[in-house]
Amino acid sequence: MPTLVMKFGGTSVGTPEAMAQSIQIVQKASASWPRLVAVTSALSGITDLLLATASKAAAGETAAIDAAAAQILERHEAMIAALVPQPELSKPLQAEIQTLVAHFDSLCQAIAVLGEASPRALDAVASLGERLAVRILAAGLHSACCPAQAVDASRLIVTDDVYQAAHPNFEATGEATRGVLNPLLDAGQIPVVTGFIGATPGGIITTLGRGGSDYTAAILGAALPADEVWIWTDVDGVMTADPRLVPEARTISVLSYREVAELAYFGAKVLHPLTIRPVIEAGIGLKVLNTFNPDHPGTNIVAERSHHNHSVIQAVTMIKDLRLVTVEGRGMLGVPGVAARTFGAIASTHTSVPLISQASSEQSICFAVPSSAAAGVVASVEHEFRHELERRDIDRVWAGDEVVIISVVGAGMIHTPGVAGRVFSTLGSNQFNVIAIAQGSSEVSISFIVDAKDGKAAVKALHALI
Repeated sequence: MPTLVMKFGGTSVGTPEAMAQSIQIVQKASASWPRLVAVTSALSGITDLLLATASKAAAGETAAIDAAAAQILERHEAMIAALVPQPELSKPLQAEIQTLVAHFDSLCQAIAVLGEASPRALDAVASLGERLAVRILAAGLHSACCPAQAVDASRLIVTDDVYQAAHPNFEATGEATRGVLNPLLDAGQIPVVTGFIGATPGGIITTLGRGGSDYTAAILGAALPADEVWIWTDVDGVMTADPRLVPEARTISVLSYREVAELAYFGAKVLHPLTIRPVIEAGIGLKVLNTFNPDHPGTNIVAERSHHNHSVIQAVTMIKDLRLVTVEGRGMLGVPGVAARTFGAIASTHTSVPLISQASSEQSICFAVPSSAAAGVVASVEHEFRHELERRDIDRVWAGDEVVIISVVGAGMIHTPGVAGRVFSTLGSNQFNVIAIAQGSSEVSISFIVDAKDGKAAVKALHALI
């Protein structure tokens, strides 16, 4: 029978009114989809509060623990009061919520005693947001006469032990997911599953990285398999630009997998970057929809889209809070292994590099890193090339002022000459200086770096090309 997986983001369940709207959406969909799975994020702001409190506990600020626990309990009990009026449902639910909040308190007290919050401990703390929310959403559905069962994804998604950014074992996950969810679906229940979390084969809780609830929905969709995955958020689908930067930004009705993967990677916050892989491999339909405007068609994401009668450029995105690190020296010319050693040194700091550019003369290589990591990256690269720096084969390793990466995305760019010319002519005519450029072999996007002060205006200027 047709199977649908729907994921609700933090803002879609963040208030009683928002969760009530999500419950109505599930009810309406259940009339058309006989097998339906709902995935939920934590209430908006809860995961940040959980992690911030753990950090304070590690620093010895134990007073923050009780304050946070009280705030979390109050917010979730307010949701129960609004959405689950029946005492036979609300009382056991309140007991479960109180137990989970007490567990949070105990974890943070243990962190305070140790004076350290390990990645494993942070995953245990961060997972509590989804574990709280899933119980309330399931009870809210049940209260609204929609049979539902809360399911902890640690029973479904089997991962490695890379805490805070765990990788699923798709074969084991598929077996576990079908074993747990199919009996519920066959019985007419709606499984309500925690997003963001999984567990090692030994049952230790892990998380999939921030924003990982999208990924959870895609993983479950591929494992069942589902016919479609719908991501419910607080905007009308994927936009041509961040509407906070470009008020005239509009919804893109259809995007290809490759385009949305580029957009997700380069700063569009609507989808987790890893969401795309499971749905591509399983050939599953993917939609991005607005919880607060459910009648809007949103964005439909397909394997390939026709480029006829569409703008070549689909969207413009921006990543902020970056610095450009440069390794330069005449002694680098023709010397093999410089790039490998550079990026080995970066990898040792566990820093992600979103853009790389190298001069054809081979006398310099530059790359963008998060501003917070720049000093550590420079120190690591300097250590790697300490002998070359002493011999002056490498002149210096340095980080410039804050920059942004702007990406222009559109699969039609492959077939259309002159797109890069239009992009850089627009930047030039508006007096924006381009510091570095990179274009992937896929030709779906062109990315470049400009000064942070020029970022917003450059995005607005390029959006006019769409």
